[in-house]
Amino acid sequence: MKRIYDWDARPQRRNYTAADLRALKGVRKLVQTTANATEEAAAAWESGLDLVMGNAHNTKAVRVGAPDMFFTAAISLPDFPTDRDVLNAAFRAMKDGADSVYTARGPHVVEMLAREDIPVMCHLGLVPRKSTWNGGLRAIGKTAGEALELWQAFRRMEDAGAFSVEAEVICVRVMTEISRRTTLVTSSLGSGSGGDVIYLFQNDICGAQPERPRHARAFGNLHALHERMKVERRAALEAFAKEARDGSFPGQDETADIDDAEYEAFCERLP
Repeated sequence: MKRIYDWDARPQRRNYTAADLRALKGVRKLVQTTANATEEAAAAWESGLDLVMGNAHNTKAVRVGAPDMFFTAAISLPDFPTDRDVLNAAFRAMKDGADSVYTARGPHVVEMLAREDIPVMCHLGLVPRKSTWNGGLRAIGKTAGEALELWQAFRRMEDAGAFSVEAEVICVRVMTEISRRTTLVTSSLGSGSGGDVIYLFQNDICGAQPERPRHARAFGNLHALHERMKVERRAALEAFAKEARDGSFPGQDETADIDDAEYEAFCERLP
């Protein structure tokens, strides 16, 4: 465990630092998931995962659940449209305890953040919010020309000062070759095992929805549990309504009563 000061000048401990992640590139495979609530962050930490990522506005909640875990705060693309918005959001997230920030913006924004010594994760490959430029949701790097364009995009992000990249749905062999050559710590989301970090959303890992992306695998079935909880909730509410209406609830076990003599005295004093 490493000792650091966060951006609010508070002494902290971290399982990894940005320097550690760079040093481990190509040496040891790490695992990453999402966390946007205290419970999710605690589950990731207690399950032995290495890294978490979540929305920047959830940084404080994540820190409660996983105070010592390397956390990347995502600055949502539509919510922070201007460069100043992004910079303000990044500083706020770092002050709240983030270790790095994620942006799906271009190299000029990455460079702006990197100039402030903020560890920046960029996003290359399939960027779903920008998928109209790719003809829809599909794997990236399926031709030699497209793979070379992607490699050049990695180089531009290196030059801009990014330290890591969310590499999403890139063809497996293309991802492997690029990861070997780039200085960026590559977090593979649907891009095979050739990245430095294997990344998957927590709701996909836990099977929180009945459907999931092709690149995801469910290792649990929270959806079935949620469905059972819905059935149980409805049954409980229906039973409550029935017994409240027929007078069987509340009963003696759920109420308190006054002594008979005191009750009679009370009634005698009423107008």
